[in-house]
Amino acid sequence: MALLPIAESAEPLSASLPPLLGASKTELTAWIASQQQPTYRGQQLHQWIYQKGARSLQEITVFPQAWRTQVAAVEIGRSTVDLRSPAHDGTVKYLLRLSDGQIVEAVGIPTAKRLTVCVSSQVGCPMGCDFCATGKGGFTRNLARHEIVDQVLTVQEDFQQRVSNVVFMGMGEPLLNLEAVLGAVQSINQDIGIGQRSLTISTVGIPGKIRRLADYHLQATLAVSLHASNQKLRNQLIPSAKAYPLAELLQECRDYVSLTGRRVTFEYILLAGVNDLPQHAQELAQHLKGWQSHINLIPYNPISEVDYQRPDGRRMQAFLEILQDKNIAASIRRSRGLDQNAACGQLRAAQMI
Repeated sequence: MALLPIAESAEPLSASLPPLLGASKTELTAWIASQQQPTYRGQQLHQWIYQKGARSLQEITVFPQAWRTQVAAVEIGRSTVDLRSPAHDGTVKYLLRLSDGQIVEAVGIPTAKRLTVCVSSQVGCPMGCDFCATGKGGFTRNLARHEIVDQVLTVQEDFQQRVSNVVFMGMGEPLLNLEAVLGAVQSINQDIGIGQRSLTISTVGIPGKIRRLADYHLQATLAVSLHASNQKLRNQLIPSAKAYPLAELLQECRDYVSLTGRRVTFEYILLAGVNDLPQHAQELAQHLKGWQSHINLIPYNPISEVDYQRPDGRRMQAFLEILQDKNIAASIRRSRGLDQNAACGQLRAAQMI
């Protein structure tokens, strides 16, 4: 995002300027200079936005009042918290209202040593995965860079704790909004100060996009939502898979490993009696044999629209052991925020009553 210079004027500035959130220190300093203000105020502006949580330029009291009045229409780009839903395990789900009234969800997931934020990249999702609440609600629009970065700051401010990890696993398909996601990754890394190795970008798989992502040589983790061990089953669970054969998706993932030197994580939601049979584990192991990958097995988190069931613990453990016996790195992910519909696959753009 480039902040374009605004012509000097005695009148208040137009709100057509892009929101300041998401801009780098260099971009903010250039904008400050275009307003005939001392360049050191770029550093101050950066600090107030990313460290002090300023929501408007009027709050930045180190700036002259007269100039703050002149630029009052320039937005920083923060959302408002429409709903805060804490779960019994400490996870907190947020419904965030954007400037156009749209709602997105973010989730704060604390543990003893870290605070992870699950961020959305779109309002809704166009992928329509059969087991996912977001997909059932349809797609509205992409999020802008500042709307993604805002989610991290919102959670950090609410917990009053530094965010350590960010996962792009909320509402939406990140690789269908790649420009904004890459901009957000840059800002989260350089402006908020979270290392790229602590970031994860998830995708259900979009033809050609994984190879394009590899070209950026990010240190972030790529997580691919697989959820099936064969094409027929994947077509049933993920409508978009019909246009993207499993063999081609896996080849792109292998290319990603070769180009980046980074292993790929595969997300696999276990649905009782659907994709959790021993034969599915055997097929999955065959696909992933001999290259850098890790499988996150995720017990299904229920939504109201479909009647899938979560496997019991013994069945999940048996699936895991088949993979491990085949020397496939795998683990079972514990669901967080389940009682507040904040777990994987449960996010939606409206509160469930």
